[in-house]
Amino acid sequence: MTIPMIETARLRLRAHELPDFEKSAAMWGDENVTRFIGGKPSSREDSWRRFVSFRGSWALLGHGYWLIEEKATGAYVGDAGFGTFKRDVGAHDFDAPEQGWALSPAMQGKGYATEACQAQIAWAEKHFDRTDFVCLIAPQNPPSIRVAERLGYREFARTDYKGEPSILLRRP
Repeated sequence: MTIPMIETARLRLRAHELPDFEKSAAMWGDENVTRFIGGKPSSREDSWRRFVSFRGSWALLGHGYWLIEEKATGAYVGDAGFGTFKRDVGAHDFDAPEQGWALSPAMQGKGYATEACQAQIAWAEKHFDRTDFVCLIAPQNPPSIRVAERLGYREFARTDYKGEPSILLRRP
């Protein structure tokens, strides 16, 4: 499966390559990135598992996560895309693709998450032939909630996921 490359005004979304692992592992090992995504920094082993799953998801499902980089500098921004995670969220299970994003602390607050995710949604609407994507966000993460709202997501349920309170949001 060829992973599509998407370009925006400032960003390039592309497939993860082996040389990208160290940057990805550094981001996922940062407690400022993971405090609302699992609650603790990822070990190198967990980062590797996530990293290879990014490519594996594309091969198995035809969708997944892109690496985001700045076009002007080539700097690593983060990871974002669509997953089929088969999460156990009780009565709120859903079958829609789940959009998610994580950005390196140095890249947060620049509008990159919104810019990258808008481009991903444009791709996904054609790819999935639907618009009703879902995302799961910790209620203590207002910046991600604001990104989701800018992308057209609206809360449809509150639940616990792995013992932590979570908000489920869906695009209409």
